[in-house]
Amino acid sequence: MDEMIRNYIPEMLTGSELDETLRIASEYDPSIMRATEAERLTALQDLYEIYIPTEMSREIYAKLYLALLRSMRKKRSLTAIRQFSENQKRVRGKEFTSIIGGSDSFTIIGDSGIGKSATVSRVIDLISAQRVIDLPNGMRIIPCVQVQTPADCSVKGLLFEVLRKVDEILDTRYHYNATRVGSTTDMLIGSVSTVALNHIGLLVVDEIQNVVNSKNGVVVVGMLTQLINNAGISICMVGTPKSALFFGQEMMLARRSLGLSYGPFSYDDVFAGFCAELFQYQYVQHEAILDESILQWLYNHSKGNASIVVSLLHDAQEIAILDGYERLDITSLEKAYRSRLAMLHDYLYHEPVRAGRTSIRKSGCGTESEPVMTAEKEEQALVTEIIARAKRFQKDIVEELGYHGVIITEVTV
Repeated sequence: MDEMIRNYIPEMLTGSELDETLRIASEYDPSIMRATEAERLTALQDLYEIYIPTEMSREIYAKLYLALLRSMRKKRSLTAIRQFSENQKRVRGKEFTSIIGGSDSFTIIGDSGIGKSATVSRVIDLISAQRVIDLPNGMRIIPCVQVQTPADCSVKGLLFEVLRKVDEILDTRYHYNATRVGSTTDMLIGSVSTVALNHIGLLVVDEIQNVVNSKNGVVVVGMLTQLINNAGISICMVGTPKSALFFGQEMMLARRSLGLSYGPFSYDDVFAGFCAELFQYQYVQHEAILDESILQWLYNHSKGNASIVVSLLHDAQEIAILDGYERLDITSLEKAYRSRLAMLHDYLYHEPVRAGRTSIRKSGCGTESEPVMTAEKEEQALVTEIIARAKRFQKDIVEELGYHGVIITEVTV
């Protein structure tokens, strides 16, 4: 790493040092269990503030850190100066050339609620030690800018949001100037490319699955590709498995979407450790022990989804405090599941775990059970389960298969 970059980007962390830096653990005093109802209910909210690092956290940290590093190195080149002039031609509606070339683009794909967006935000906080990097030449760089894909996939809407975010941090007027002159989409791409070249290290585009059901989806990805080529920045796209099907349609899209993919926890020691850490935060009057029966119940009723586990542990304690039961056990958990998670019951249905936890091995989401079937048989079992669930709850089978990443080819007969 050259001297300039070393001065402004924190040293890359690994292993236990990275875990401890990423971790957010709320202060907990067991005496809170003897406090008033109001005090305990207020303190119970701390459950939502906890962040427990996993293998997913480490991989996303490495991916974003190295992407930022590549972008920052490009900003030191003479090519960046030449690209600035070319981008200005585009703003004026003249012919231009992409000189600097792309840094890279990649995706982070994962089910809703597994913590991918929270992890991305946590990592951005970590690698953006300086909210703004002021270089000796007067250039001001925002290490990471995070925006969301508009629900209607408006290209202009997304570009304006990038400018608004930059203005918000740097106190500039790029958004005002762009809206005032009534820029065309092509001119706006030129303006945002220049702003990104001068002021953005890494661009993170969340909710990228919005491109799936929009006629503008391909246009949005094409626009992001132009930003990569004209600004030399790295772009990370974050979304659900729905977006994987979209990016797999064409080679151009697939090449731009290589990256990381994650799913819920498997029923293993990593899931047990995650639950054990959360279970320490008890605010009911009678302390409970996390045994295998509760662990199995949590997995059966959360499908290994981290955010649902947190919601169950929070709501079970909240209900137990309010109704005077004052215990965190299967009874209070069942109450929370029935009364607070009713809208999720259809999505959480699956064959319950009855066997003990298995040994674990490294995988995309950190860990999963040692396979007891071949990959082909596992896929067949997954498809069978999805079809059975779709029939049971009267859902469209093709739509359900597509949502879970099963590629379907329709043929005319």
